[in-house]
Amino acid sequence: MIDWISFVIVLVASLVGASVVVSAYALGIRLLTIGGRTPVVAPAEFTDAITVISPEEAARAAKRAAKAARKSPLTDGQKRAAVVGAWACFALSGLAVLYGIYLIVPALHGG
Repeated sequence: MIDWISFVIVLVASLVGASVVVSAYALGIRLLTIGGRTPVVAPAEFTDAITVISPEEAARAAKRAAKAARKSPLTDGQKRAAVVGAWACFALSGLAVLYGIYLIVPALHGG
């Protein structure tokens, strides 16, 4: 017989855990951008199914990001705090993933 209460508990825990990891990572990206360190990734070659920007478009995007960073109303201390907060969010996200792995693998906790 299926224990539906336990099933619902696992479902809710999974949703909350996934939400925490994704939210922490997204907030870290946002804080990193606010801090003036926009993550710009160089274009890569893919199949026709994926649209890839050209090197010129990437350069224009980097230029716009640099211009926006110069126009930022934040002080240097606020930008530094945003970057530190971003790395704290990344650390929280990574620790949540590691804790999930710890819970899943019985050999790690003697289960």
